[in-house]
Amino acid sequence: MSTNDAFLAFSRFGLGARPGDLAGLTGDPKAALLAEIADPTALFLDDAGLPSTIDAFALVRSFQKARQTQRKAANAAAGDAASAAPGPGMAAMAPDAGMPAGMTGMGSTEMAAPPGNRPAGGKPGASGKPNPALKADPSNPGNLLTAELAARLDRARSVPIGFGERLVAFWANHFAVQAAANEIVRGLAGAFEREAIRPNVLGSFGDLVLAATQHPAMLMSLNNASSIGPNSPQGQKTGKGLNENHARELMELHTVGVDGGYTQADVTAFAKVLTGWTFGRAENQPAFYGRFQFRKPAHEPGPQQVMGKIYAQRGIDQGEAVIADLANSAATARHIATKLARHFVADDPDPKLVAQLAGVFSKTHGDLMAVTKALVEAPEAWAAPRQKLKTPQEFLWSAVRALGLDPKPELIGRGLADLGQPLWNPPSPQGFKDDAATWLAPDAMTTRVEVAELLAAQDKSTTDPQALATDLFGTTLSPDTATSIGRAESRGQGIALLLMSPEFQRR
Repeated sequence: MSTNDAFLAFSRFGLGARPGDLAGLTGDPKAALLAEIADPTALFLDDAGLPSTIDAFALVRSFQKARQTQRKAANAAAGDAASAAPGPGMAAMAPDAGMPAGMTGMGSTEMAAPPGNRPAGGKPGASGKPNPALKADPSNPGNLLTAELAARLDRARSVPIGFGERLVAFWANHFAVQAAANEIVRGLAGAFEREAIRPNVLGSFGDLVLAATQHPAMLMSLNNASSIGPNSPQGQKTGKGLNENHARELMELHTVGVDGGYTQADVTAFAKVLTGWTFGRAENQPAFYGRFQFRKPAHEPGPQQVMGKIYAQRGIDQGEAVIADLANSAATARHIATKLARHFVADDPDPKLVAQLAGVFSKTHGDLMAVTKALVEAPEAWAAPRQKLKTPQEFLWSAVRALGLDPKPELIGRGLADLGQPLWNPPSPQGFKDDAATWLAPDAMTTRVEVAELLAAQDKSTTDPQALATDLFGTTLSPDTATSIGRAESRGQGIALLLMSPEFQRR
């Protein structure tokens, strides 16, 4: 084993080395990577005490109901004040005019939800610790994201290499939901990753596609929850119709890819197939509340032709059949293989590596464990030059590990937002790009320097920056980087230079 291979195991496939990690990896780095994912359940995040999708949805609905109650009370109070006012302009003279008694000076996100609307909390984790998301003010759905970020920060700091977490991040970005879409998606984004992505990233791709497609966060993010067949009973009654967003992204982004051979007619037909795929929002139907639900009255009746094949199945079976065929398509194999190779190895991956991964995908019918093993074992995956630039998320996770920091999740959240890659909130359903060109803009690098300096200021250890660089980079440490760090005017500047070095930024 070479020091370079050990370094690649941590930087190219993992979350970055911690002090002592390179020296501690004495065996085959490929075997170490595969050992970390040998038990797929190790990727689960069940012990974080975070709410299930159902509980998270109930929390968001509590917030929305509480806000509605507050607004009604405020409007009523404003009306009473206006009718009793002796003249125009008097109400404006009183501070917090129009706010009900006991609410002056409080924003809507600060108001506690009415006790009768608070749901039972999510299950505590295996440790028995209370749910951190529910311990916080349940009237603010932003607390859910903070708690979810905290759980991932703990995981990033504790995993030996982080290969499993990198796989989770890749697939969560592949099936991207946009937290900014609305409050429901924002509140469910973490549960979406925990329940739809993590259990399936080393299983069947078909199962992963179906789990992601049917999750309420995805159904809301891509507007399928309200898509209605024009000729369905509900469509004929209400006049509401089709939304093609989900069908289009399922083909273009999630399965066959933009060059997969589908047409606009295929998108429309697939959208009709997916009508009725929604989730329950009625509290008086607990069997479906916050869960996937197929609503037959909204489903477009009759057979549909998608990519040359006629699907005559009825109801939900029709959609499941189309998704199964898309998941097993040769175009999907190429699309997934290209994205995996591009994410982990090179912006322009070796065609031989792509062909090899696509072949394994097709041969195993989308066995993602087999495809992942093929990626790790491929010589091309280790031979490519270190030219990939870490994304902001990869940069922050690896910096926290390298410096042994235990930052507040709010600090990391702000850093991710400043760097342009906030958790679960990409600019489009395409997810965040991971090529160097996207993240090399001058203003982006300036912000990265500022974040590096902020992280360096958080470092309270006394380790010499040059010694730390040798520990983290091994023989890959260049003389130029060593000299630059050695000439730093302060320890903090030396740490910032380490974080901004090519050895740390490139993988």
